[in-house]
Amino acid sequence: MINLEDAVIARLEYYGEHFEILVDPDLASDFKSGKEIKMEDVLAVEEVFKDSKKGDKASEEAMMKAFNTVDPLEAAVTIIKKGHVQLTAQQRKEMQEEKRKLIVATITRESINPQTKLPHPARRIEIAMDECRLHIDPFKSVDEQVKTVMKAIRTKIPIRFEKVNVAIKIPGDFTGKVYGVIPTFGKIKKEEWQQDGSWVAVIEIPGGMQDNFYEKLSELTRGEVETKLLK
Repeated sequence: MINLEDAVIARLEYYGEHFEILVDPDLASDFKSGKEIKMEDVLAVEEVFKDSKKGDKASEEAMMKAFNTVDPLEAAVTIIKKGHVQLTAQQRKEMQEEKRKLIVATITRESINPQTKLPHPARRIEIAMDECRLHIDPFKSVDEQVKTVMKAIRTKIPIRFEKVNVAIKIPGDFTGKVYGVIPTFGKIKKEEWQQDGSWVAVIEIPGGMQDNFYEKLSELTRGEVETKLLK
């Protein structure tokens, strides 16, 4: 159980009532994300408050109305899962950084430079984001923020989301390995088996995955792969 001095507030407006509990910020965050943690360990004090700073406890009437129980441990589960858990400055910073990495990874994977048809390095996207002074919201989804980031960085670099088609020819000895990894990159648009046992196909992949795709094919075929980017 965390000390009161180190606890943060988890709040919930529910059934017209206001509820607060004092929690361990890290354990509450883990519990909210689905990890199995005992509520006794999460709470700094086993009480549900109307105003924790004043020490005003929630009434039993309000507890029954909202949670159908007066047990603070049971009510705390709902408060944490449905309410807002106050973050420490360090937690917010870590969440923002993690969300930023996911946004950069998504843009790097899905986008290309339309002038060259080649992917942008992740570092180039990061620099463009820095130049635009973009704020990353730790609570908004990656997909939602990717749209905002793409709109902003287009003023700094030529970039757009685009699928590309890559023609490949794989020797027969390696087709089994290659065939199995194609779904992790994209989808087969056309395919044909040659008389010599080799496999020829056109694969549609996100533009930003070209380098990774070529590297994986080379690794699986020991360099015996032919590829061509189709215009």
